[in-house]
Amino acid sequence: MKNKLLLVFSFLFFTFCFIVLFKGLNNPNIYKPNLITNKTFEKFNSKELFSGIEISSEEIFIDSKFYILNIWASWCVPCRDEHKELMQLSKNLSVKMIGLNYKDNFNNAKKFIQEFGNPYSIIITDKNGFISIELGAYGVPETYIMNKDKIIVKKIIGPLNQKLLEEINLIIK
Repeated sequence: MKNKLLLVFSFLFFTFCFIVLFKGLNNPNIYKPNLITNKTFEKFNSKELFSGIEISSEEIFIDSKFYILNIWASWCVPCRDEHKELMQLSKNLSVKMIGLNYKDNFNNAKKFIQEFGNPYSIIITDKNGFISIELGAYGVPETYIMNKDKIIVKKIIGPLNQKLLEEINLIIK
């Protein structure tokens, strides 16, 4: 009798575990951050990558209808993949391209730009990641499109591709 009771409880326990695991596989809890839009860009100070001169965001975000802020790093493989799209975007004179170099070695970042080209009007550094955190970024690459009032109108998580490039061009027209 004891063996039958143990067998029934074992069967019920494994059935319960199987159902819980099966339900868990069909309902993943993947974290996806909010796509922040209509948020005013906060003021900050940073250093320019090539000169090391400290610069304020108020000096960067002037005299343009639209701004594209791209968070990148030399160690980021997707950043290398999206660089050709950034080079295409840089040809549009109605937008000011700003590079935010994220937690990177200065020499490696400079080599990256020398090797792949510089699509940015200015490149600033985010050595500790504080500027990116304020923006709501959680990785690289990320791209923010802002209007002349420094309000984020679109946030793109991950590398740019041709489809996203077309979307951006529609926004900045």
